[in-house]
Amino acid sequence: MAEGTLGGILGGEEEKPEVESPEALAGAEAFASAVAAKLAGSDPGVARKTEEFLTDQSELLKVQKRHLEEEHPLRLAHLGHQSHLLRGQRVGQAIRIAFQVVTSLIAIIVGIGIAVLLHDAFSSRNVVIEPFDAPPSLAPQGVTGKVVANGLLDELTRLRSGTHVTDNVSNRALQNAWSGEVQFAVPEAGISVGELSRLLKARFGHDLHISGDLVETKAGDLALSVRGDGVPPKTFIGPATALAKLTVDAAEYVYGQAQPVPWLSYLVSHGRDEEAIAFAQQAFVRTDKEDRPRLLVDWAIALDDINHFREALPLLHQAIALNPQHYYSGYHILADTLISLGDEEGGWHAGEDMRRAAGGRPGRAAEVKFDDWDNLTWNLLAERDAYIADRDSNGGVGIIYNEGVSIARLDARLHDPEAADVAIQTATDDPGDPDVIATIHFTRALLAMDAGDSARAVSELEAYARDCAPGICGNQYCWIAPAEEVAGNPDKADAVLKTGGTFVDCYRFRGDIFDHRGDWAAAQKAYAEAVVLSPDLPAGYYSWGVAVAKHGDLAGSEAKLRDANQRGPHWADPLKAWGDVLVKQGKTQDALAKYDEALKYAPNWKQLKEAREAAAKNKT
Repeated sequence: MAEGTLGGILGGEEEKPEVESPEALAGAEAFASAVAAKLAGSDPGVARKTEEFLTDQSELLKVQKRHLEEEHPLRLAHLGHQSHLLRGQRVGQAIRIAFQVVTSLIAIIVGIGIAVLLHDAFSSRNVVIEPFDAPPSLAPQGVTGKVVANGLLDELTRLRSGTHVTDNVSNRALQNAWSGEVQFAVPEAGISVGELSRLLKARFGHDLHISGDLVETKAGDLALSVRGDGVPPKTFIGPATALAKLTVDAAEYVYGQAQPVPWLSYLVSHGRDEEAIAFAQQAFVRTDKEDRPRLLVDWAIALDDINHFREALPLLHQAIALNPQHYYSGYHILADTLISLGDEEGGWHAGEDMRRAAGGRPGRAAEVKFDDWDNLTWNLLAERDAYIADRDSNGGVGIIYNEGVSIARLDARLHDPEAADVAIQTATDDPGDPDVIATIHFTRALLAMDAGDSARAVSELEAYARDCAPGICGNQYCWIAPAEEVAGNPDKADAVLKTGGTFVDCYRFRGDIFDHRGDWAAAQKAYAEAVVLSPDLPAGYYSWGVAVAKHGDLAGSEAKLRDANQRGPHWADPLKAWGDVLVKQGKTQDALAKYDEALKYAPNWKQLKEAREAAAKNKT
């Protein structure tokens, strides 16, 4: 009974707190007295024992309190010490992590460096100029082996920078044997990073090492010899005062041996066509297979430059056959060559073949390579935009020569005199180049025709004929004939047409001239011949349609102009003429639609805008 009562009052032992607070001790003493008093009424013995037990418990609690008070500062100090230890551990752990990160970064950097060195070594295709040997007797004159080697390097750099490489062909970098040194030593190996790079390139690379020597001959001349990997030794001899020329000759020889395709491009672009042809003949077999199409094309260009167009054709066909799906310069120059031969229909087909091979348009072929096709179909805005994009993306010098004045000529054909004038003034082409001078004359002649100034047109076209380089005039030469006819010079007009060649423009202008002279039957025959000559080109249909309208056959004119539009959908002139015919038929709404479409392709054509405004007023 007593145990049950005590158990119910005091509770189980598991519920007793580990440390009693002072308030708990005071409460325990009061509680013991209360319990003892309570039990005294029942059993004095039990009450006494209970009181003794509770008193002992009270004393125990007092001892625990005293120990707690004594240990409290020690516990606080211990906790503070543990806090310092944990803080130190965290700092140490952070330092270890940072050290590991730095070590990993260093390892990554070293790994990247090694990878770069290996990549550079395996992909290296440089021309390395080693120090030359030179006699000590020339040292007082400042001529040492290093000076000679540097001179050769400078000439090679000049040749390379003057090479107009337009396609993806190998073009080795140039360096001398002591350039590019990185003074970062590798202690374990005892060599610099630069030396390590050279060792790797020597083992795994494809560098071309050029060395040589300069000696004095018994006659007092200088003999400069060059040799290298795959470069047969050759000696150039000249007077002691001609070291600069000997260096140029040696550099050209090395460049031609090391880089046959860029060297051929250099010769062609600098007008050394005979040298280019002779060089191409002996260099073809030693040229890398992937570079042979470019060599064949440059060879063909050199032949074109001296008017040997037919000899160029088999070279271009072979260039296309070697890489029909990726090398588009072959198609481009083939079209140009066929046009120069008077086969404009063939040039159009070459452009179509390129479009299909390139996967459409726009496609894999650069837009500028369609310039011949655009010119034949009078896709003038696209041709102009391609020239501008090519010029701007190549530092003002694109893959088409004289692009600046060519843009001016296109502006004139788009009936935009202000833009043409600005293009002429801002062109960066060589002002002394005969082709540039000729193109400017032709452009100004077109502008004069638009303005109705026949005298000035004839003057500019005659100057154009004088300045036009052989083989360059092409179908533009035919434009002289109608200008001479309008200016009252029929004999000159006939002479031009007699020698103009088999160009559509010559045939259609012959029709215009016959019509001007009142021979309508002969005129129609000439127009028909123009269409038969090049059925896929729009110009013949256009001239025929305009002439038919003058003779009152508006329906027949509309049919011819529709044919022209189908073959040259981006040519504004047939659309304007078609609109004029529709106005005469009273179909003003249809005429406005044609004028609006024409304005998309010649937005600054003054006469076109005036025609549209007049039609719009008549409609209202």
